[in-house]
Amino acid sequence: MSAAPHDQQPQQQARLDGRLGPVAVVFMVVAAAAPLTVIGGNMPLAIGIGNGAGAPVGFVIASLVLLVFSVGFVTMTPHVKEAGAFFSYVNAGLGDRAGTGIAAVALIAYTAIQVGIYGYIGWALDDTVTFYGGPSIPWPVYSFVVLAIVALLGYRHIGLSAKVLGIALALEIAVVVVLDVVIFTDPGPDGITLQPFVPDVFTQGSIGVAILFALTGFIGFEATAVFRDEARDPDRTIPRATYAAVLIIGGFYALTTWVFVIAYGVDQVQGVAQQTLDGNANMLLDTTDAMLGRVGRDIVNVLLLTSLFACVLSFHNVIARYQFVLANKGYLPARLGEVHEKHQSPARSSVVQTITAIVLVALFAVFGVEPLVGVFGSMAGVATVGMMILLFTTSAAVLVFFARNSDKAAGRPWQTRIAPALACLGLLGCLWIVLSNFTLVTGGSVALSTFLAAIPFIGFALGYLVGPRLAARP
Repeated sequence: MSAAPHDQQPQQQARLDGRLGPVAVVFMVVAAAAPLTVIGGNMPLAIGIGNGAGAPVGFVIASLVLLVFSVGFVTMTPHVKEAGAFFSYVNAGLGDRAGTGIAAVALIAYTAIQVGIYGYIGWALDDTVTFYGGPSIPWPVYSFVVLAIVALLGYRHIGLSAKVLGIALALEIAVVVVLDVVIFTDPGPDGITLQPFVPDVFTQGSIGVAILFALTGFIGFEATAVFRDEARDPDRTIPRATYAAVLIIGGFYALTTWVFVIAYGVDQVQGVAQQTLDGNANMLLDTTDAMLGRVGRDIVNVLLLTSLFACVLSFHNVIARYQFVLANKGYLPARLGEVHEKHQSPARSSVVQTITAIVLVALFAVFGVEPLVGVFGSMAGVATVGMMILLFTTSAAVLVFFARNSDKAAGRPWQTRIAPALACLGLLGCLWIVLSNFTLVTGGSVALSTFLAAIPFIGFALGYLVGPRLAARP
């Protein structure tokens, strides 16, 4: 299939179909953020090697930056009629070359975090089985089983995935809310204190590190626009879902981190987090055991696994839809842009995404890479850098788009100029924080971390240079 000119493409593209409302879309993207996994992993990191009891402020700052980003993002939504998310927004604001560069970054970032989660869930399943007396099985075995289940759900209509993700997400948030309430009723040595939000407390240690690990917990929130074609009334659904996702994710992280500070006290909480990082404790599970008993601990342990599964399924759906849009624009083989007649899903794109994940997980397995630091740590690092590039470039695209289309920006300076400009500044600062502390994310050497951090930038350059040539081929 030859590629049509870009200004004609939207009318000729195959389109997905669905009736997802704001709640269903929020489930999809909040599940990608894996909130319970972040509480179990990112929170101890933010407290232990960040700014201690002031870590909740790191989550608040990250939430505010992404909330400001969302203002321009959702303001431009009615003017972007295809479900390509960042690719489509950047394409409309900065042109084809920048758009294809960002498409490459998005595919790299989402593929990286998905593969990282496969490593994490493989390790977690083996750890759970051995904890309860079962045999130790190599992590790739579990990862491939999960991959097969994800492949089945991703191949079918998005409604099935939304239901699975909705159940998993509701359960994991519910159990943490119960834990938060119990801690509030029986607080630690300092009682219910607002000390974490006092400058003398949150400026101790490194607040930049706390912001860094807060940002990694948001990866995937911005994918609301990927489900545009499957949303009911997308011009209303996508903005509502985007704001809701940021507020729910950020509020959940900040509140729960504050509650854990309350549980242990301002002076003691950093020591507990550091024990978790040393492998001598598990902050989330140990606290749950103390507050909710062994049954509560077991429930949270299971929900950690479902949280990881929900995350990897959500990213599978996002990547499949990115490939679908790119195929219909002529940048990928046309068959990836076909819609399944029965399931109304991007089935071929889903299969290709499954094959990609199989190959990458197999490579990590063959080379004996350790699943947590080696697979998850390195891939989360690549995804975090990619996310910062995506958000910054999208905010720049919003600024340029409304500057060129002043009639669409009339009477809305906050939404079309001020907020996007503030988002660009905030996101540049966040990118600097990520890069300057990158070895903390990857757990690797400076040389390895530099190589990994460069991958999204290399992807942008290749997409910028090669993308238009692909679209122009016969």
